[in-house]
Amino acid sequence: MKDYINVIGGGLAGAEAAYQIAKRGIKVKLYEMKPQKYSPAHTNSNLSEIVCSNSFKSDLITNACGLLKQELRILNSLLIKVADNTKVPAGQALAVDREEFANKVTKELEKNELIQIIRTEIKSKVDNNIINEEDIYIEDLIKDAITIIATGPLTSDSLATGIKELTGENELHFYDAAAPIIEKDSINFDIAFYGNRYEQEKKKDETEKEWLARQKSNDSDYINLPMNKEEYEKFVYELINAQVVTLHEFEKREIFEGCMPIEVMAKRGLDTLRFGPLKPVGFDDIRTMKRPYAVVQLRQDNLQGNIYNMVGFQTNLKFGEQKRVFSMIPGLENVEFVKYGVMHRNTFINSSKLLDNTYNFKKNENILFAGQITGVEGYVESISSGLVAGLNAVEKYLETNKKIVFDKSTMIGALANYISSNNDNFEPMNANFGILPELDGQKIRDKKKRYEMLSKRSIDILSK
Repeated sequence: MKDYINVIGGGLAGAEAAYQIAKRGIKVKLYEMKPQKYSPAHTNSNLSEIVCSNSFKSDLITNACGLLKQELRILNSLLIKVADNTKVPAGQALAVDREEFANKVTKELEKNELIQIIRTEIKSKVDNNIINEEDIYIEDLIKDAITIIATGPLTSDSLATGIKELTGENELHFYDAAAPIIEKDSINFDIAFYGNRYEQEKKKDETEKEWLARQKSNDSDYINLPMNKEEYEKFVYELINAQVVTLHEFEKREIFEGCMPIEVMAKRGLDTLRFGPLKPVGFDDIRTMKRPYAVVQLRQDNLQGNIYNMVGFQTNLKFGEQKRVFSMIPGLENVEFVKYGVMHRNTFINSSKLLDNTYNFKKNENILFAGQITGVEGYVESISSGLVAGLNAVEKYLETNKKIVFDKSTMIGALANYISSNNDNFEPMNANFGILPELDGQKIRDKKKRYEMLSKRSIDILSK
């Protein structure tokens, strides 16, 4: 193998990975396609360009992203240090001067003698009829050296083809059409009930007492939220009149092909949802012992069973509108969102099948992935994956036969654990307290207190 490590992609994850590798005295070749080629969302040649909000979210440790930032500070993250040094007033959030942030990250990496920044697009031989000697191909890079692929949600078409070939997957997920994920503890079980379709409804020869006893002992993957006619029609009215996110031009052409947003589906007719994701067939409402007018289903989203996915609720509504409208669903009056629904361009691999909890590619241990292409969602989450991938690339390079695995009770470890867990319905995930293990032997109802204790546990682990 070569005496350097390749990092493909100069975004948040790639920049952090390159820094962590060089910090340990190892050469890095960092490939960035700008300014030779720009994605539809990028506009300047600096590394770690932020293209959406300039906010890195809350800085409070009672916020999951705030905890993750504090963990990264403990671990000496370059990008969080630069963010702290370029912050602008934003209350309790860490927001940055985006131009100054990208400029400082670029200068930090450029002045490091161990980091060679190569400005060119990495292509794939699979996508090219003619192989040009002046081009660099992913197939050659992964043969030559340990390689981290951190190309982000707007990976170029040619490289995406190469990654598709590399992973052996039929397709990459080119558009993130994810439903909201909510905390189980915020569901009102005076209304909600457990049950799988057809298994939950009352059988002909079953007494009411027997049926109710079966519901209490039901071991089901789903929680169900029944709606009557009035509740359903009010919900649909608010849904179709709610404000949606304005899409980028390059997203509008294809965004709805794979998965229709629930608000678009609802506009096709008042009863469309009742014959689609909200169909009540196979259920009896435990309050009335009759079939509801409509049913919203929640599917368990993690092994702990403390977060649930809103089935069929892929949406392009603004986050505030999701909170307002989805709280109208009976049983979700006080719902707490772990993650809001999104529909936007977001190329990512099926990490739960392909990666381990160090972001190492299972089929070829000389390859690691980092950033949003792994399914971590958000600026700080991308930085954390870059740090973990960078540290583990160093271990590969040094041939220590050791993996650096962060405790899953830390946010950085929980994210790595989540994206690598065997999940048939894998979706991108951001930092949230729902992916952390429960506190041992403690059931704390006060949410702020619980988050404080989870954060203290995490910080104590990393500070040892």
